[in-house]
Amino acid sequence: MPFSEKPQLMSAGEPARALWISTVAFTVCFAVWTIFAIIGVRIKQELGLNEAEFGLLVGTPVLTGSLVRIVLGIWTSRYGGRLVYTLTMVAAAMATFLLSYATSYTEMLIAGLGIGLAGGSFAVGVAYVSPFFPPEKQGTALGIFGAGNVGAAVTKFAAPFVLIAWGWQAVAEIWALVLVAMAIVFWFSTTDDPAFRDRRCRGAASKSFLEEFAPLKNIQVWRFSLYYFFAFGGFVALSLWLPRYLVGVYGFNLEIAGMVAAAYSVPGSIFRAFGGVLSDKKGARSVMYAMLAVSAAATLILSLPAASPSGSGPALGITPAIFIIVIFVLGFFMSLGKAAVYKHIPAYYPESVGAVGGVVGMMGGLGGFILPIAFGLLKDVTGLWSSCFLLLFAIVVTSLIWMHLSVKHLSRQGHAVPAVAAT
Repeated sequence: MPFSEKPQLMSAGEPARALWISTVAFTVCFAVWTIFAIIGVRIKQELGLNEAEFGLLVGTPVLTGSLVRIVLGIWTSRYGGRLVYTLTMVAAAMATFLLSYATSYTEMLIAGLGIGLAGGSFAVGVAYVSPFFPPEKQGTALGIFGAGNVGAAVTKFAAPFVLIAWGWQAVAEIWALVLVAMAIVFWFSTTDDPAFRDRRCRGAASKSFLEEFAPLKNIQVWRFSLYYFFAFGGFVALSLWLPRYLVGVYGFNLEIAGMVAAAYSVPGSIFRAFGGVLSDKKGARSVMYAMLAVSAAATLILSLPAASPSGSGPALGITPAIFIIVIFVLGFFMSLGKAAVYKHIPAYYPESVGAVGGVVGMMGGLGGFILPIAFGLLKDVTGLWSSCFLLLFAIVVTSLIWMHLSVKHLSRQGHAVPAVAAT
């Protein structure tokens, strides 16, 4: 059925309600997904975990939340986002609540697997929200939805107060109860998405899992995945790595380094909505070119040696002030890129948003898991703190060259996607 006929199935305020409630739900999910960033420190102290064990504990929800996005995205296409989103929140809430009763490291890892479902909600939300809007507004809608990443900052700011007052178990229980309440609100205040209703009205048979995965044979999907590996995965990795970097390179105390990292995370999430608006108005392709070009320049600058705190560093050393300015510019453009990548998906794959969005989201999440490990390994091997930015520079340049060659190829073939190309 053409998109122009779908609005007949919707009331006037239905798209806006679906978008805003989904965004609030994703914010709560993201706050739960990153819960170990705060309570993990106390758990590490109580169990006497080493650094490797602590890293696995913190990374388990990130890893599982990334891997499960493919399945959740496909289930959303088959069973509807309203049902899958609600069940995902309930399941994640149960795992989070049970975490408060865990006493061994193994039990906490198992709970972490369930908590990871909260991060998988992103793929559900993308597939649920996008059918409510026409192509020329999907960038803005998905950008607003993606701004729910700010939930990580909610946990960073609020969880420490709860932890100090009542203990880390109370954080898990309160976050779980809030997520259950959000699931109830979501179920009773939203409707099925238009794409699912359309399939149900037509009695269309669900695709087989092999058919759902068919678009993944297209190399273009993996190109989008590389963009998101950098834009989202790199952004998450830097949010985690910044405190260690600022302490190790510039001698910041942990409190100040943490504040800088939090300040980096919050606008980086909010500006994703602005990236969606720009993608609708200027074209997602133009936004991607700008994001990759500026990111290449920024990561190249940050790859230069850092000036030592005593001022005895190299003449071209990057001072703390320059570092913070450039890293915030990098974070801003990464946020624009996160929105631009997801503007491409419903434009190129309108019938496979769940599967393709799930794979792209999975790769972004894996970036957030893999890159911090790679940063640490590079530091150990080279002895250079700035080696992490050399790695990001290599990823950006590869992405930029691949994108430019692909766009040139599409132009020669006469292909065009108005929702993605500059308007």
